[in-house]
Amino acid sequence: MMKDLIWKKAGKGESADPAIMAFLAGEDVVLDKELLLFDLQASAAHVRGLQQIDILSAEESTRLLGGLQKIQQDIVSGSRELDSKFEDGHSAIEFWLTEMLGDIGGKIHTGRSRNDQVAVALRLYMKDRLAQVQSICVQIAEVLLARAATEGDIPMAGYTHLQSAMPSSVGLWLAGHAEAFIDNAELAVLTSQWLDASPLGTASGFGVNLKLSRQAVAEDLGFSRMVVNPQYAQNSRGKIELQALSVLSACTLDLRRLAWDLSLFMTREFGFVKLPARYCTGSSIMPNKNNPDTVELLRAVHGVVQGAQAELAAVLSLPSGYQRDLQATKPPLLRAFEKGLQALRLLPDLLGGIEWQVERMLESITPEMLATDLAMDKARQGVPFREAYKTVMDESKGISRDIVAQSIANRVSPGGCGQLETGLLRARLETLKN
Repeated sequence: MMKDLIWKKAGKGESADPAIMAFLAGEDVVLDKELLLFDLQASAAHVRGLQQIDILSAEESTRLLGGLQKIQQDIVSGSRELDSKFEDGHSAIEFWLTEMLGDIGGKIHTGRSRNDQVAVALRLYMKDRLAQVQSICVQIAEVLLARAATEGDIPMAGYTHLQSAMPSSVGLWLAGHAEAFIDNAELAVLTSQWLDASPLGTASGFGVNLKLSRQAVAEDLGFSRMVVNPQYAQNSRGKIELQALSVLSACTLDLRRLAWDLSLFMTREFGFVKLPARYCTGSSIMPNKNNPDTVELLRAVHGVVQGAQAELAAVLSLPSGYQRDLQATKPPLLRAFEKGLQALRLLPDLLGGIEWQVERMLESITPEMLATDLAMDKARQGVPFREAYKTVMDESKGISRDIVAQSIANRVSPGGCGQLETGLLRARLETLKN
């Protein structure tokens, strides 16, 4: 620990007990490594804001900004590290500035608290991570739609209840997953807009006796507005993290379903798909095995995000204002985004590399799967659908598999196999590109 803690009162004896301090700090030093660059960004904006209201002179502002820039460069290069001698990233920044510049370094904390300091860093972090989620979801959807455009008419058996249902197509499967990730990209944008407010300048939750340039500082940081009420700046902690995690959860839920499909499609019983070798492993005992370990672990990532949501929500049974419990909202948030983004980044290349086993897919479509088409044909000729439903099963058994392609092409309801409407999906996708 630092010899002098930034909150230590003069004349109150030695620093706090090391065991107690270790418990109080928790994982803060480790976690704050993820937040440190955002903290430095917010600190620089705060300095410029203090200069605007003449708390800092132009010279002091220049020196502090230079010091912050040097710290940032050192962090990026690895020559400076946040380690266990600090309570957290906030105290480290102030210590480093004071070490570099002398007493002027202590002026940076004028008009702010560690409470609004961490709150603004977390909002900047979430905006950054949601932008990454948006970008990756767009990439995933683009790969899926591109393959749907070239391979959309490949027949694929359709299933409900994991039982053979009716003929479907590769295009329907691809476009279905593409639409899911377009939705997710839009959700990331909407959520980023929702939390796009700066709490900096609300201090410990009561405001300060300085006429801070809060809106100007918010705009300096790229926020569209400020969190107006100081109490709500604290009450919103955890709430906005949960909403950001809900976006990630939507993505990993769709990831899990897609990974499940691929796991099934790779089995001998299905045999629809072959994955590139780099996504598979062998067995330590069975020479014949080719295991889809990557998609299985992708399937598991949603559990990490769900666990983070539950952990975060459990912390939030709190009264108004800042409570130290809120420190415990950081670990699940950062852990979930690290794991979730790591998994999502694998998906575009994986989806681009799958190979369809067309002959096996054709073999899986049996004549009785065309019964619904027969019933629809009769209904179009005026036979009540329920009557047609009852009579076509025996007729379908004699149908040749050769008409499967025609069955797929005839599914012309908007979005169906014969009219995928990928143009509508692509138009939505274009609006999401940065």
